[in-house]
Amino acid sequence: MTERSWRRVWRRATSGEAAILAVGGDPAANAEAAQASARGAASAGGASLHGAGPHAAASHGAGLHGDAPEPDPAPPPADPLGVTGAYAAVIAQPPVALGMPEDVFVRPAPSPADEADPHPQAAPYSLFGEILDWMLAPLLLLWPMSIAVTYLVAQSIANTPFDRALEATVRTLAQQVQVRDARMVFDFTEAAREILHADDAAGVYYQVWSADGQVLSGNKDLPPPFPPGVQVEDEMTVRGIVRFRPETMGDDQLRVASLYLDPSVYGGAEETADAPVLVQVAETLEKRAALASEIVKGVILPQFLILPIAVLLVWAGLSRGILPLNQLQRRIRARAPDDLSPINPNDAPEELLPLIESFNDLLARLDTTVSRQRRFIADAAHQMKTPLAGLRTQAELALREHDPAELRRRLHNVADSTERATRLINQLLALARAEAQTVQAPPLESVELVGLARDVVSDMFERALDKRIDLGLEAPDEPVPVLGMPIMLAELVKNLVDNALRYTPGGGAVTVRIESNGGLVTLEVEDTGPGVAEHERPLVFERFYRVLGSGQDGSGLGLAIVREIAAQHGAEVILSFNPRAPAFREGASDDERRLPGCLVRVTLRSAFETG
Repeated sequence: MTERSWRRVWRRATSGEAAILAVGGDPAANAEAAQASARGAASAGGASLHGAGPHAAASHGAGLHGDAPEPDPAPPPADPLGVTGAYAAVIAQPPVALGMPEDVFVRPAPSPADEADPHPQAAPYSLFGEILDWMLAPLLLLWPMSIAVTYLVAQSIANTPFDRALEATVRTLAQQVQVRDARMVFDFTEAAREILHADDAAGVYYQVWSADGQVLSGNKDLPPPFPPGVQVEDEMTVRGIVRFRPETMGDDQLRVASLYLDPSVYGGAEETADAPVLVQVAETLEKRAALASEIVKGVILPQFLILPIAVLLVWAGLSRGILPLNQLQRRIRARAPDDLSPINPNDAPEELLPLIESFNDLLARLDTTVSRQRRFIADAAHQMKTPLAGLRTQAELALREHDPAELRRRLHNVADSTERATRLINQLLALARAEAQTVQAPPLESVELVGLARDVVSDMFERALDKRIDLGLEAPDEPVPVLGMPIMLAELVKNLVDNALRYTPGGGAVTVRIESNGGLVTLEVEDTGPGVAEHERPLVFERFYRVLGSGQDGSGLGLAIVREIAAQHGAEVILSFNPRAPAFREGASDDERRLPGCLVRVTLRSAFETG
């Protein structure tokens, strides 16, 4: 059997003396605690409670500390009306704000991690302008490149016809080279001269070199293909092939066509038969530049007109493309503030469907949150009517009383009504917080459940003593970590224990039990009260539902809060009769059989499961 820590705290009254026993503690400490409790009871009014707790068990290891409340340092001053004790609990409580808490439905304040975000929000920018920039920037960058390529292509186009004409001219002049009397001569006929100077606008030069290196005719300033004395490869002087090259003569840029002739063809002397004859024709580049300029103008100038038109067309196309966005914006702006219905995606383009689906999901979650907020306000207003009306009635009756005893009774009723209203408000706020956490659940962390339950039971044991209820905690000695949120889990345990104490009659027992089984942790709260009928068990988890005939003035929110907190933790909640209740013992009396007890089991995930 697994070793467990057993703790029991109860009040036993014998012969008018109250005693507090912490089972498993030091006897001397128990005696001292009993004396302190007796002093506290005497200072609170001297009423004695009779009866004894039903449980007495051995303790193993550390558990719930059963220290008694500290006694009052001095008795309160005399009060002729006797109202000090009645209002003591009410005055000591912090004020309660009636209304919605800011941390329930309002966006929570940013965490320090959010405040220290290294990525601040960027300045807003226009999607239209962004797309326009990405479309026009390449266009404007490619446009100068297009002009440069057009100019180079225009030059190539302009050179081709002029080179052909220059080649024809140099071959025509080559035909004028003849051999007379064993000498080579250049017979420059009038027809050849007209061909050479057909275009007076361009400067044309020619030159004919003989086989022995003498200029037979033409412009002597025209440079030869190769400087004198330079050894030239034979393939560079292949006869009958026209070669082109650029040259500079004075301030003129020239295009030169040169042709080497074989003198033997013309019957030249044998001693000069191996030496070629050179014919050169050159012309300036003015005509070529003029033609290239005309081509460039014909191609580039229309682009200056086409470019603005292209920009306008891109602008118009983008405006038409983002028109569905603008229409969606107008549809959203035209909505009423309370219209949270989903957006119809039928008329939207395919690219906007993910955005619309995400927005519709947000609207659905927002509608759920707003509905819960409205329901919270309606429930709070409805539930607060009764205690506030009772509080006002009791206060008005107290104002009319002149008898001190009756006035004191009225003020006690006011205090009780105030306590019920305070508890109702606290439970409403706890339920609202639990529902808000369910909508936007923060990440779960490791929570030590035994210590948390011990703290809750410690806070509740004085109330258990007042009702003569045996309140105990059964848990392993070692820590039991679970995945959850500490505040919400503490609220869950608190509501379970509060509910058990409320419906358990005096002399009964309430036990909080924690067991760990692999990846699951079981939290049980059992009592020896009247229990819940099987047909009512699903209903007790609903808001404001109370079991008829229970005789208690609860708000009906405790188990609803438990259900919400369990849902956000992914926990399972089971409600049943308590198999350990006296009603199921052999030989149980009729009174005991009417108290089958209640067992609420919550199954949580262990933090070791993910470790």
